Amino acid sequence: MSFVAGNYSEVPLHFAYKRKSVNYEHKETFHSHLGVEILLIHQGKGTMIVNNIRYDIKPGMLCIFQPYQLHHLKLEYDEGQCFERSLVTFEPTMFESYFEKWPSLHTFYRFMYLGELPVPCLYDTGDELHILDAVYKSLDDQLPMLSEAERYEEFSLFLVMLYRSIQHVWDQRTEAGLPKPALRQNHQVEHILTWIEANYTLPFRLDDMAKSLHLSPYHVSHLFKEATGISISEYIMARRVHQSVLLLTTTKKPISLIAEEIGLANSSYFCKLFKQRMGTTPHQYRKKWARA
Repeated sequence: MSFVAGNYSEVPLHFAYKRKSVNYEHKETFHSHLGVEILLIHQGKGTMIVNNIRYDIKPGMLCIFQPYQLHHLKLEYDEGQCFERSLVTFEPTMFESYFEKWPSLHTFYRFMYLGELPVPCLYDTGDELHILDAVYKSLDDQLPMLSEAERYEEFSLFLVMLYRSIQHVWDQRTEAGLPKPALRQNHQVEHILTWIEANYTLPFRLDDMAKSLHLSPYHVSHLFKEATGISISEYIMARRVHQSVLLLTTTKKPISLIAEEIGLANSSYFCKLFKQRMGTTPHQYRKKWARA
């Protein structure tokens, strides 16, 4: 099942267990998150590009994306291939107090969202793969039985268990020679992404962005394209579609209202854009999701 805790932009957890994409659904996606995303891949083929480095998508792959870290997925669906994954996206500061009782785990938790990670993707998770799967499945089994008041506590316990399992995998890798890096810097591209996150529902004007960031329009465009491989306008469109998917699957808002909320006053244009990127109309996508 999938679950979003409250408003995605405020309350901080989006969870899914063994979500499947088939028939060229989500063939190519490009996005980042306000918080951390931990992605466990059960089935699938394709490539993932993070920080301009290409990774092959394989079953058993564990990916940890830090706040605002762009990741570009290109999936292969030949011969009936399915992309199946479990994921959680959350705001790390909202759950940090639950880790403070365990100093070593707390240090690891902070490092995973603040540190300069040597790699975002881990392969060959070995015996820990079954443990990670069990942690996701446990929350999935519990969610239907929990009251609203109980969910936050259950999310916290889930994250503690998840990070404990990830730490075992990570420690094995660092023992194999990966360095313990320093804290990452808040690069200019992250400032650009922060601005986009605050303003993507408004009409985009490059001059306004550049002025707000105290950079020239050319420099802003060049920095972003160099770091991500796409233009700012392309990314904003992808971000709007990504938000519309969330609203379609977690609310009953009319499609015309969703179009307005993501910054597209013309609902016909929104439907056309959505179909170009997702291969189906917003209405068809919502119906398919509801059946699933």
